[in-house]
Amino acid sequence: MSRWLSVYHRLPYPLRVMAASARGYYLNYWRQGRSSEQLITEAHQRETWDSAAWKVWRDQRLRLLLERAATQVPYYRDYWSRRKDGEWARLENWPILKKDVLRENPGAFVADGCDRRRMFSEHTSGTTGKPLSVWWSRRTAQEWYALFEARARRWHGVSDRDRWVHIGGQLVTPFDQKRPPFWVWNFAMRQLYMSSYHLCPENISAYLDAMRRHRVRYMLGYSSSMYTLARLAEVNGLEAPRLAVVISNAEPLFAHQRETISRVFGCPVRETYGMTEIVCAASECEQGSLHIWPDVGVLEILEDDSDKPAEPGQPGRVVATGLLNMDMPLVRYEVGDRAVIDSTGSRCACGRGLPLLRSVEGRSDDTVLTPDGRTLGRITAVFKTDLPIQEAQVEQQSLCQLLVRIVPLDDYKEADGQSIIERLRERVGNTMAIRIELVDSIPRTANGKFRTVISRLSSEDRELAFRGQASDTRTGGLSGLSTSGERP
Repeated sequence: MSRWLSVYHRLPYPLRVMAASARGYYLNYWRQGRSSEQLITEAHQRETWDSAAWKVWRDQRLRLLLERAATQVPYYRDYWSRRKDGEWARLENWPILKKDVLRENPGAFVADGCDRRRMFSEHTSGTTGKPLSVWWSRRTAQEWYALFEARARRWHGVSDRDRWVHIGGQLVTPFDQKRPPFWVWNFAMRQLYMSSYHLCPENISAYLDAMRRHRVRYMLGYSSSMYTLARLAEVNGLEAPRLAVVISNAEPLFAHQRETISRVFGCPVRETYGMTEIVCAASECEQGSLHIWPDVGVLEILEDDSDKPAEPGQPGRVVATGLLNMDMPLVRYEVGDRAVIDSTGSRCACGRGLPLLRSVEGRSDDTVLTPDGRTLGRITAVFKTDLPIQEAQVEQQSLCQLLVRIVPLDDYKEADGQSIIERLRERVGNTMAIRIELVDSIPRTANGKFRTVISRLSSEDRELAFRGQASDTRTGGLSGLSTSGERP
């Protein structure tokens, strides 16, 4: 646990609210400005464009970005200085950028003259479990959040002026806290940030009461966490507040999750797709179509076994060139997902001219289920810090056993493994054995995907835990055990 988080968790609730609100004001400074409403208006205006208008706009912005990348970004400038053939003005001449390359030296992708200390820093583990850092200028942050406001919120009749509830991966409440509040109110953002680590049957009534008390209009968060909240409310016969919309992010949204969440909260459920690297994004309209945001990036779908474009309508690797972040340009960046773009050219019934994303594969991480029935999504947030690891994977072997596979870097120490165990312990508590295994590599699936979380639980184990009927007898009595492994 970081020193700041340790101090925060010891604060009484009113002071936690002050700390969260201070953070909210800081984020608002970066994300919003005098031009925000104009940026939102322009985003809506571009939605009426046809493909020809988008091509003119995209080509102009892409030309500026490629020139800046090739001449002012150390990594790319070095690449093109060694290439005597090819033309950097043509996107197809650029190499595919792998996550490993970006992760190993992210500073080499920041343009000359940009001071990272004066930029907004984001950290992510993405779909691969590998820690990654990116930097944004304030202009980039404001353009990105204006698009999110326009197409994730206002398409569905809500805005950042409304009160809302967010269920995410931040540890806003210590894991071992047994009584509410399992949330914190952020005055600056009108946000009720709820813990995704305390969703178990005995706490659901308190969650729903908090949503009513804070008069939230909509909910945004991990689909797995929102589904758990909805299903537990339904199973226990609890009435949930009616919402205007529920918006999922960071995880895939499955049909059964959508149906349950919609039924319980009495509203539509809409999906979004994006990443911290902001090279591509999409959101679902009121007609149920997932629209690509062309103003975020140039999207390519490549064959699985080559760098050639996939056949129209066929799934392939997502490779994207970001158009928003001119100060840390990522050209032909391989996102780590697979997707299918609609190739028919048909226009959505909503009337918008934005292209359609038929489906997104990848991001199919399993969740971790604790013995007391808590479903934890995106558990790999523990790897987001600058740990000396190449990649990591969590496997739940039983209700009381977690195995963490780590491919360490040269400066990895046993203390780093212990730090990972402690971070996991903050999320899963003391009823699970956590073992670290150092490995040379982590296997991919048959289609090349990397799974950050693998669950080996049977449907019987899941049902028992969900109903609060699991016992240590069934799981081997391994509560509280944690060990740090060595490379085999």
